[in-house]
Amino acid sequence: MSALQDEHAHDIPTHPEEMKSVFDLRVGKHITLQGSARITPAGVISTGIAVAAMTFAVGYLISSVGRRR
Repeated sequence: MSALQDEHAHDIPTHPEEMKSVFDLRVGKHITLQGSARITPAGVISTGIAVAAMTFAVGYLISSVGRRR
């Protein structure tokens, strides 16, 4: 694939409701971090369910440690 085709391939969303984010983080004079992320609404919901499950699990572990003592 040529560079021109590759550039245009990134502009076309793979999902009609896809959300994109791009960021540049500069730390001092010599460190620059660049990043990007893409997510769909289904990914947002899945992430929320995963975070909720982990929160409940950690809460259960913390409460069980408190009962042991």
